[in-house]
Amino acid sequence: MISLRRSIDLSIGSISSSKMRSVLTTLGIIIGVAAVIANVSLGASFNEFFNDEIGAVGSNFIVIYSQGVNVFFDKEIDLIRNTPGVEGVSPVNQQMARVTYLSTSRQIDIQGVIEDYGEVANLKMDAGSFLSDKDQFVAVLGSEVAYEKFDKKVSVKNPIEITFRREDGGVVTQKFIVKGIIQDPNTAFVQTGVEPEIRIFIPINTMNQMLGKDDYGGFFIKASSLDTVRETADEIDNRLARNLGVSTRELENDDTKPYVMFDQIDAIEQTDQVSTALTSLLTSVALISLIVGSIGIMNIMLVTVTERTREIGLMKSLGYTRKDVLTLFLIESTILSLLGGICGTALGIGVAFIANYFLDLPNVFPVNQILIGFIVSILVGLVAGIYPANKAAQMDPVEAFRHE
Repeated sequence: MISLRRSIDLSIGSISSSKMRSVLTTLGIIIGVAAVIANVSLGASFNEFFNDEIGAVGSNFIVIYSQGVNVFFDKEIDLIRNTPGVEGVSPVNQQMARVTYLSTSRQIDIQGVIEDYGEVANLKMDAGSFLSDKDQFVAVLGSEVAYEKFDKKVSVKNPIEITFRREDGGVVTQKFIVKGIIQDPNTAFVQTGVEPEIRIFIPINTMNQMLGKDDYGGFFIKASSLDTVRETADEIDNRLARNLGVSTRELENDDTKPYVMFDQIDAIEQTDQVSTALTSLLTSVALISLIVGSIGIMNIMLVTVTERTREIGLMKSLGYTRKDVLTLFLIESTILSLLGGICGTALGIGVAFIANYFLDLPNVFPVNQILIGFIVSILVGLVAGIYPANKAAQMDPVEAFRHE
């Protein structure tokens, strides 16, 4: 019985003597492994990208919108603010209005908020500052509104006019001074309905005075941490439902509640589903390439067995056992798949890195999944070599010598 080291030396010698055949054999594995690694890495990068975009919308946020009028008032703000796990809350009113700057008028979404909204929504200022609770007739503009909506860019301290249509049909117009401009959070792929770049923010008390109302359309809430978002949201839901007369039995039925709510975990779960489905689809296609590569190894190894029939006969006549021949050919196929796995892993990481650069994605390379892909490539080569190796091991030495 030959030693393992001797078997490895013989296998390497055989591979080296037929370089072109060896390269063609490993090519299928290289392409398959590279495709798997690249797709897994891209999926993880997209997932991280989506999570970053959601984080740009707000920190540990919970959003509540009423499904009617006269649902939320000051007592609901106090109820939410006193809920364990709540770090900040801002009431929100929202309505389209005609906004005039110089001689240009546009229909723009106006949101009435309080000072806490800036922190809760994780807003970053491009110029000026956000609203304070002492402000009255000042406005903070989203970057798209300030820089793209009008014929000329709007700057801090510029006056704008906002015209609301009240529920009684009347029209009210008021001049506001621009206090700040919000930086674009660049959330092009994740839309949550709270995108600040397309809105104008004014003090909610001022907005309610103009509209002649005293209720709120909803709340934007910040939980103390991402880990407690769902728990905090559930507690807020229970307290609001009890306060608004929703029975415990109807609590789970969103259609019976006069409000809807979602949180950061909901948004993350939705994007996770999208990225997981995309990764699974791409990885499935890549695995097909890996299977095709394994078939390639099997075919080449079968050809190799045929070409080396006389050599196998000579080996057996010199005392090599069936197990020795089987081991020799299995090691040869394993080495080929190992080389293919190494090259394919390096190529896959390189392709993912380049794709992330051009797609402006974070570089995320899940080591566990990459390692699994690498191990699978070795197993694929081993499995693909079993049949050819077994065929070689079962050859009769006399018949092998007679082979032309």
